[in-house]
Amino acid sequence: MKLRAASVLDLSRIEEMHRSADRLPNHTDPPAARLWSLLSSTLSAFLPLAQESLIYVAEDGGKVVGYVQASGSQRGLELSRAKVLQVLNLQVADGSDTDTVAPALVDHLCNQALERGAHRLFVRLPERDALLPVFRLRGFRQYATEVVVYAEKTSQRLAASPEGARQMKRGDGRRLYQLYRKVTPQGVSQLEAPTYRDWRALHGEWTGRLAPRGSNKDEVVIDRVEVVGWVKVERSSGARPSTLSFMALPERPLPDELADLGLSLLGNTDAPAWSSLRHYDSHMIDALRGRGFSVLLTQLLLVKELALRVPVAEKGLVPSFG
Repeated sequence: MKLRAASVLDLSRIEEMHRSADRLPNHTDPPAARLWSLLSSTLSAFLPLAQESLIYVAEDGGKVVGYVQASGSQRGLELSRAKVLQVLNLQVADGSDTDTVAPALVDHLCNQALERGAHRLFVRLPERDALLPVFRLRGFRQYATEVVVYAEKTSQRLAASPEGARQMKRGDGRRLYQLYRKVTPQGVSQLEAPTYRDWRALHGEWTGRLAPRGSNKDEVVIDRVEVVGWVKVERSSGARPSTLSFMALPERPLPDELADLGLSLLGNTDAPAWSSLRHYDSHMIDALRGRGFSVLLTQLLLVKELALRVPVAEKGLVPSFG
């Protein structure tokens, strides 16, 4: 079996494998589950091959029998500079030996990522996913659990804007990182993003370019001397549901205020919405469940350290933990 970088000529075979995979739930499953499966099986991440995505294929007898794909989190960041990569896809063709092909692809990706200077590989998989043993046996370990909550239809809340609510502005990045360190267990933050630079690499979309006027995105922070809450709304476009993202100190009534603010930013819409929250964000999960959201699925977040590193404290950034 030969392992190599994918070329444009391989895309038709990769798409064929992707479409033939038995990923879609049967029609007795609830609409939310079918929607999640369809969205998680899109081919949009396959291109471009050059800068934002690594794709390696396994070839046996001249035929591609599997592929693995990883990407940097910050759009527009060349992979030669990315220190953190997310594994997006791992698939083996029907009729091929998954126990042989899948581990070989993961090992190859780890070696190639290390050669390119990456420090860590992250992957998220639904619990009880058949590929979990492959990653665990390759040295990936779980560090958090993610709960995806979903609402078929949201109801707009006519609530007063929380005290200190304002549009996110340039320069809020480090204040958001301080909030991240407060709401995230130390064991998770030290592994996931011990420094502001690590956090930007992993969550570049939180601290990236501000949305232009007329955009379908809104970001609001709750600034009360320090930033105590954050919400980002991405309104539905096409078949995709609206997305709500949150960080909040677990202090009542802040989670409920943020949930109402997020729903008000969505406006009147018939589109479904969802939010991905960590297991330690139970206050936000409860707030959304109290507003018609239900748990769609639970995912495990795994990480593999590709190289040993010695954390260095950043000047002027004293973390505090809640």
